Amino acid sequence: MRLDGTAAVVTGGTSGLGLATAQRLLRAGAAVVLVGRDERRGRELAAELGGRAQFAPADTRCAEAVAAALDLAATQGPLRTVVNCAGIVASARTVDRNGVAASLEAFNELIQVNLVGTFNVLRLAAERMAGNTVDAGERGVVINTASVAAFEGQQGQAAYAAAKAGIVGMTLPTARDLAPALIRVVTIAPGLFDTPMAAAVPERLRTSLVEQTAHPKRMGMPDEFAALVQHVVENPMLNAEVIRLDGAARVAAGSGGSPGNTASR
Repeated sequence: MRLDGTAAVVTGGTSGLGLATAQRLLRAGAAVVLVGRDERRGRELAAELGGRAQFAPADTRCAEAVAAALDLAATQGPLRTVVNCAGIVASARTVDRNGVAASLEAFNELIQVNLVGTFNVLRLAAERMAGNTVDAGERGVVINTASVAAFEGQQGQAAYAAAKAGIVGMTLPTARDLAPALIRVVTIAPGLFDTPMAAAVPERLRTSLVEQTAHPKRMGMPDEFAALVQHVVENPMLNAEVIRLDGAARVAAGSGGSPGNTASR
């Protein structure tokens, strides 16, 4: 599917993987709406990126705010690409060293933002894409961001791993649901990427995670994630797929860090 002359929405678009994705989609000719919660930063970035970039403030759990962002994008061209990069990260052992159980409220918050927010954007985007004219045999694509933690969650990652595993798990059924409308759904599961969220991980843990990467032995670059997003959009045979983007890393139990960083909101 072509990007030139179309509209795209990128949640978590003001930082990290989301910002790199927005920049690449703009270079490919799409008009892009960056979605985030930091309105000042979002509007500054949109101004810096130029006339085909706009910002829409939204919490991805809020149907009204997400709908407004999608509708804004549709004023710039047919909305054919939506990329879910928004998310938060937190770490807590199920029972800590003092014998205290993890906070159920914190667990629920992370699930709501990372999993429910992703599905909320997906369902509302697909509703709009279903009304598009058919272009080269399809109407649109939604790309979600999971994490290697969906498969190899570390200590302290019960909530994060559960949310990302949920995104992996809904990839096939949502792709099947949307196939009659000619809409694809694909998930990318990144390893450790050089984003602001990764900067919050202790240096010793970042070093350990890099050492568990086979090749290349380094953190991923945000534009490498964005390049895969562009390829997914442009390759119509990629559907219902979960793509690990991790340099063949296989993460050990660790100490509760958070590989697989989505862009911070």
